[in-house]
Amino acid sequence: MPTYGFAIAIVAIVVCAYGHDCTKYNLTPSDQSLIDMMKHYLHTSRKADCPLTPIQQDIGVTYVRWGKKTCPGNTDIVYSGQTGGNYYTNNGGGSNWLCLPNDPENGNVSSNSNDGLYGAEYQINSSNNPSGFPTNLYNKEVPCSVCRRKGKFSVLVIAGKKSCYKGWKSEYSGFLISEYKGHTNADFICMDGEAEQLDNRSSNEEGALLYPVRAKCGSLRCPPYKDNTVVLCTVCTK
Repeated sequence: MPTYGFAIAIVAIVVCAYGHDCTKYNLTPSDQSLIDMMKHYLHTSRKADCPLTPIQQDIGVTYVRWGKKTCPGNTDIVYSGQTGGNYYTNNGGGSNWLCLPNDPENGNVSSNSNDGLYGAEYQINSSNNPSGFPTNLYNKEVPCSVCRRKGKFSVLVIAGKKSCYKGWKSEYSGFLISEYKGHTNADFICMDGEAEQLDNRSSNEEGALLYPVRAKCGSLRCPPYKDNTVVLCTVCTK
């Protein structure tokens, strides 16, 4: 092999130069540099030949795809479910959105009054519908899926972009969504631009409510942002 032959040649040079007293010889900086070069060459040339360990093969990242029951191609689905959150008028309780599995393991019936987990509904109609977003989702419940992308190390949600920066791959893109500004506080999430409904029920059951977010100039500098525009988003992996 070329790599093996190269390494033998370097060793031969070192041995010829120092003979049997090599262990007693004080190495010069150039000598040490030659040895370090050999170590680096052997390490990098053999790296591709080394099989992946089980831990390396299992490397991956997870993210939630809001508004969809499935995951993008070449991605494993961990589970699909329903988006859940706090009731829109509650002053206390959780403020984050949850992707609740469709096969829950339910606890015991309780009489406590802290009913703080509800399903989420789209509150998107003709008056606030982002361009390109489905128009038939008003008052429909919101699905979600937890996806896993193998071989990636990082997940990044970017608000204000529909594409990823160089070196990153877009898993999906869409629109920034949250609760209405007069309701209880809730996280921003990136809703898939091709969102769908959870099921065929169409009754208005309230709960956690999802609205598109628009940008407002002032402390938010315009340009580069633009006043009263819908905020785009994308989920990127690397």
